[in-house]
Amino acid sequence: MVLQVTQGLLIPFLGTVLGSSCVFFMKRDLSAKLTKTLSGFAAGVMIAASVWSLLIPAMDQSADMGRLAFVPAVVGFILGMLFLLLLDHVTPHMHLDETIEGPHANLKKTTMMVLAVTLHNIPEGMAVGVLYAGWVGGSRNISLMGAFTLALGIAIQNFPEGAIISMPLQSQGVSKAKSWWYGVLSGIVEPIAGLITIIFSSVIVPVLPYLLSFAAGAMIYVVVEELVPDMAEGEHSNIGTLAFMIGFSLMMALDVALG
Repeated sequence: MVLQVTQGLLIPFLGTVLGSSCVFFMKRDLSAKLTKTLSGFAAGVMIAASVWSLLIPAMDQSADMGRLAFVPAVVGFILGMLFLLLLDHVTPHMHLDETIEGPHANLKKTTMMVLAVTLHNIPEGMAVGVLYAGWVGGSRNISLMGAFTLALGIAIQNFPEGAIISMPLQSQGVSKAKSWWYGVLSGIVEPIAGLITIIFSSVIVPVLPYLLSFAAGAMIYVVVEELVPDMAEGEHSNIGTLAFMIGFSLMMALDVALG
């Protein structure tokens, strides 16, 4: 059991590490088309994962509530979005277009860009942790393969995210090694958040439907607030839309076939 959980927590982090490693092989900056493609793909994976791996299981877990089975999913979803909204307001960070959010802080641009990605990686780690906590706790409708499928899906979408954080840093004059390291650091929060969630599995299982949908709400907040604007703004937005379609379809297929 320990081995399966450890693998599940580290797989998404590995996706970030591999994506950040692109900085060693790509000589040019990320083009607008490639950035939109990567953002759209990541958004599609996250939306599909939120629906099939989190929201639907949350309602299945609440099936004994009858027609009110949607209540835990709705409540958790709203709280998850509000939680990320709060973090966005209290954490100083910078987006790829160099807009700054959060309280004023005398931090370097590179630090604030890493904080932005780190902030948005928290719900992904929580999502994986919640599913593994449900499996460890023996919750119905949560299987090991279902938890692994979500971890694999998060790893797939973490690959472009790792590239999106490391490549712009290098274009700003940061060395390739440091750019890679900053990308890796942005992803380390995921296994940490997942591990903390699993540690409190005894508390989590009784309210699992709420926490599943909480993680979904937090992930969808990231998509709407960060990834959709990146993929849709300006020219070449169709590329981002097509990448979204591919990412969504891939994650949906993985979840249904494996989960």
